[in-house]
Amino acid sequence: MLDTLDAPAVRTWCRLSLAALGQAREEIDALNVFPVPDGDTGTNLYLTVESAAEEVDRLFATAGTTGTPTPADALRAMAHGALLGARGNSGVILAQLLRGIAAAFGADPAADAATLVQALRRAADAGYEAVAQPVEGTVLTVAARAAEAAELAAGADPGAGLPAVAQAAYEASRSALARTTAQLPVLSAAGVVDAGGRGLVAVLGALADAVGGHSPMGPLALAGSRATEPVPSGTHTLTPGGPGYEVVYLLDAADGRLPALRTRLAGLGDSLVVVGGDGLWNVHVHVDDPGAAVEAGIEAGRPYRIRITHFASAAAPVPAGYDETDPAASPRGVVSVVHGQGLAGLCADAGATVLHADPDRRPSSTELADAVRRARAGEVVLLLNDTELRAAAGAAAEQLRREGVRVAVIPTRSPVQGLAALAVHEPGRRFDEDVVAMTSAAGATRYAELAVAEGESWTMAGVCQAGDVLGLIDGDVAVIGSETGRTAAIVLDRMLAAGGELVTLILGEGVPDLVAEELVAHVRRANPVVDTVVYRGGQASSPLLIGVE
Repeated sequence: MLDTLDAPAVRTWCRLSLAALGQAREEIDALNVFPVPDGDTGTNLYLTVESAAEEVDRLFATAGTTGTPTPADALRAMAHGALLGARGNSGVILAQLLRGIAAAFGADPAADAATLVQALRRAADAGYEAVAQPVEGTVLTVAARAAEAAELAAGADPGAGLPAVAQAAYEASRSALARTTAQLPVLSAAGVVDAGGRGLVAVLGALADAVGGHSPMGPLALAGSRATEPVPSGTHTLTPGGPGYEVVYLLDAADGRLPALRTRLAGLGDSLVVVGGDGLWNVHVHVDDPGAAVEAGIEAGRPYRIRITHFASAAAPVPAGYDETDPAASPRGVVSVVHGQGLAGLCADAGATVLHADPDRRPSSTELADAVRRARAGEVVLLLNDTELRAAAGAAAEQLRREGVRVAVIPTRSPVQGLAALAVHEPGRRFDEDVVAMTSAAGATRYAELAVAEGESWTMAGVCQAGDVLGLIDGDVAVIGSETGRTAAIVLDRMLAAGGELVTLILGEGVPDLVAEELVAHVRRANPVVDTVVYRGGQASSPLLIGVE
């Protein structure tokens, strides 16, 4: 547990928040009935926090030359990233809440429980100030109750530490969320809690975990997250007579230009939220005339990253399709995420659009969406080949569906499963049938990999030491060895004990061909009817990838 907030804890908070929102994204989307029932609040909050986490990671990446970041530095980076990447009404409000927290910690370098109390109060006040017409029973109410609980906890026990205050704020946010149903008639009619408030509860739960050292599952197991079963995503109906468009943009403008901008935008529509400061602002408004909303931004300064969404189009199911006039477009494509030039070549030869993943950083939802766009197809199958990419892929797919692209995510856990799926891909089949066939092929492929231990650690196979070769089967350490070939042979024997017809070996960067030759001979001696194929993948992340079909 921490007595004071440090920069690594802020980074952990970002990562836990992103994980919590990734797991709750679809649930939050389904709760989304206010202010517009467009079913995207969970996705918007995920994208907002993803941008915040990336900004904090960039701060740490440069820390080698500038020294260890302070907690104020990390919180400013978190708030700035959220401001740049804020999506939707709730994402913009969350960015302002984080900005309020960063401002309080920047003014008080103690970074202790008392600072957190001030930060939560400042965040709640900033949230109300940013919204032109605050409504109770929303994320604003949840933020206010969290701030009050933090103040009460510190007042009742002057010695209360940082974890106790964070936990009190989290528990109060849960209670406040459950009460939002009764506070807002539209939520009561749908039988749900506020979607934005649900997202804030996840973020505050992640904060409590980050400073208290609890399991990151804490913020995910929320009681009372809905009053009844959620309204299925995509079934909401738009409010008759409401504005038809959502307009969001970043704005470079002097602080003094904002009052006139707020007045102008308030006269054009509703759900107006303007957040930021020091010359950079994120503007969100619902209007019938999107051009006028952008013109107002031009009068105030320089708007950019302009996003205009037509609610009727966003709420209705979008048809699959592609631009038939584009000679490079195709009716169906496959995108595969891979490490290593060899693997990239294998996937490209099989007809996939390849997203090269950095071994030290997983692709963001934006990068995944851009790769799908590069496929230039109306129907796209996305092969992740990584267990940690599901949340980002889900958010990317949601964005793309609103653009008219039909996306199916096959959560392949290893490149060998991705190759198996590609082997049965048939563009001439119906899309659903093709997805089922590819999913079945991936699921029928058991996978394993070798890794090198970085230090002493407990595993399911015992204690390993730095430099040991680990054999992982289906993601769990099953073998601890000292030599690549011998460890791989033991892994293969265990996998083939359950049967198999084809073994795929993918050699990593720097692994000699002799290792593969010995393994092929080993398989042939023990299992004469099993075929073995070898590829040089070039991945730096693992000396050897193994698939058994």
